[in-house]
Amino acid sequence: MESGSSSSCLFQSVQTTFFLLFLSFTLLFSVFSFLIYVFRLKPLCGCDVCAAYLSASWTKEFDNLCDWYTHLLRKSPTGTIHVHVLGNVVTANPDNVEHMLRTRFDNYPKGKPFSAILGDLLGRGIFNVDGDSWMFQRKMASLELGSVSIRAYAFEVVASEIKNRLVPLLSSVCGKDDGVLDLQDVFRRFSFDSICKFSFGLDPGCLNLSLPVSEFAEAFDAASRLSAERAMSPSPLVWRIKRLLNVGSERRLREAIKTINALADGVIKQKREMGPSKDHNDLLSRFMTTIDDDKYLRDIVVSFLLAGRDTVASGLTSFFWLLSQNPEVRDAIREESDRVLGQTSDGLASFDQMRKMHYLQAALYECMRLFPPVQFDSKYAQDDDVLPDATWVKKGTRVTYHPYAMGRMEGLWGPDCLEFRPRRWLTRGGVFSPESPYKYPVFQAGVRVCLGKEMALVEMKTVALALVRRFDVQVANGHCGPRFAPGLTATIRGGLPVVIEERSVASTG
Repeated sequence: MESGSSSSCLFQSVQTTFFLLFLSFTLLFSVFSFLIYVFRLKPLCGCDVCAAYLSASWTKEFDNLCDWYTHLLRKSPTGTIHVHVLGNVVTANPDNVEHMLRTRFDNYPKGKPFSAILGDLLGRGIFNVDGDSWMFQRKMASLELGSVSIRAYAFEVVASEIKNRLVPLLSSVCGKDDGVLDLQDVFRRFSFDSICKFSFGLDPGCLNLSLPVSEFAEAFDAASRLSAERAMSPSPLVWRIKRLLNVGSERRLREAIKTINALADGVIKQKREMGPSKDHNDLLSRFMTTIDDDKYLRDIVVSFLLAGRDTVASGLTSFFWLLSQNPEVRDAIREESDRVLGQTSDGLASFDQMRKMHYLQAALYECMRLFPPVQFDSKYAQDDDVLPDATWVKKGTRVTYHPYAMGRMEGLWGPDCLEFRPRRWLTRGGVFSPESPYKYPVFQAGVRVCLGKEMALVEMKTVALALVRRFDVQVANGHCGPRFAPGLTATIRGGLPVVIEERSVASTG
């Protein structure tokens, strides 16, 4: 009895000790958070920009943080501003962008702060590393993504998803009284199915007619969102402490990443057991021929998953919002496609046919000028530097170039810069003519230019053309401008509710 009583007392003592430790951690974290809050209210910097940022007073006038930054950058004589409290230099100056991405590329890596924020999700993947690891993955990805066979496979995946799932889904809601559909959700499902097939050889079936809940897709969404929220913390210590204690958003992030890892590990293990095959064209199968480290494989493929899913879905969502507000652009796309494909063409456009559609290309570029899928991108200065506009950059400073703001700079695009006007990209002969990538860094530029640029454009054009020719898409909430949620890519708060009608004279392609 005494032995049992002693054990009980010991257990109660351990419980009490654990409770006191947990209470102490909680109190310390609360005090720390309060001090951070006080610091945010009374920053060391007293400038108007920092005060507006910390008090969130900018929200009284602007719906989106990017719109406020655009306002500040347009007022700046150099197109560059300082947000001192964040240690951030933000620029919309093309000369500065070229300096960062080409001239002094070596001095502006992604940096350790960025790698730490996305480290749990992306690990050592190409979008989260610098130096030799980045160079190795870029060379390998460039070789694979540039091959004719992988591009043909990507087109086959996209075409199948459009024909067998996307078009039937949209057709199923046409003419229904309750036929309002969240087009952003549809495009996210479409691009997730497509990129999973392309990257893993895995079909999550998110775009089936029942619009099923996918544990993998939900985990991926949560991991992306929660990783992005780390960057919004007043100090990295906040999320690091939460991760140490495994509480709140960090606990949810850990659980989401655990789900992603379990599926990725299962797919990799299955492919290892199956052995190499010429019939497997997905990226994972191709990368497995040169990489033996399964954890490294997981990091690389998940990085491509993140880039290929959210950017394409974001671009298509913005595109159809703009078409809804500008029906004359939609009609011009239809007229061009009728000339190239014929009015009764059934089936999707080929590569050669899409190359002849200059207006469609211009409309997509114009869409991403106004609504780039990645609204801003940051690097960290490795050494002291001076930007071309004479802005002093101290070692360790975060330097951000801002494609969203750049697309709205009157000095770059003229007095009609806020208008959706695809013809600004066309010559007098109607041929598409690109701008400098440093003026239009939607796909980055210089050494880090996006390797998947052409494949992403083909996917977007294929989807846009298939839907524009078959359906009339009208935004259900009228002319309200999009409000964006914080995240790694541009995501519209509340989605994009639309009403869809099938065209009576549309092609069946």
